[in-house]
Amino acid sequence: MNTDNQHINHFAWCALVALSIARQDGGANSPTQENLFMTRWLAQAERKKLFSRKVAGDIHWLLKDGRNLGAHADLRGKLEYLWRDTKGDIHLASDLFRLQHVLHGLQLGGWNYGALSEAEWTERKQLRRLPAASGLYLSRKALEASFDGQGNQCLLLDVHFTGSLAALNILLERAGWWCEKAGSNDPMLHRLVVK
Repeated sequence: MNTDNQHINHFAWCALVALSIARQDGGANSPTQENLFMTRWLAQAERKKLFSRKVAGDIHWLLKDGRNLGAHADLRGKLEYLWRDTKGDIHLASDLFRLQHVLHGLQLGGWNYGALSEAEWTERKQLRRLPAASGLYLSRKALEASFDGQGNQCLLLDVHFTGSLAALNILLERAGWWCEKAGSNDPMLHRLVVK
């Protein structure tokens, strides 16, 4: 874990502890109350400069989302993602957990994500209309078949991917995964592989 990760980890842990205490005290029992508490907490942390400058961008991003998106900002989810991502032990988790971690990160980053039924998977023509929009789509049936009972990958997982492969591979690599071309005539079909 580098020092930047330690600062982000510490900040996210403090925010999650503060939110947990507020929930125990009855001050954050609904998504709206939770967002209001976290937005105020983040504003105070930013104003008083309570954390390292290295997390100023993260605080600003979360604060902006909290103010603009309200209860839909999912600040707790974003903080949990930051905390888990910087703990440094994600590689000890199962393949499936690490993939779920990546998919959650994509969703928080505004990517489209879908676990499609077999009919939707075979009729992916609609997805080809927006090749520039960042998105990751997979078959629910293939997802279930690709992992054993312990969450380890047992089959390659085909995904339909649109957007920047470089950006996706940065997230995947941090979680011990890799995305490669599937070798078909469909330019958006790729495979997810454990490294």
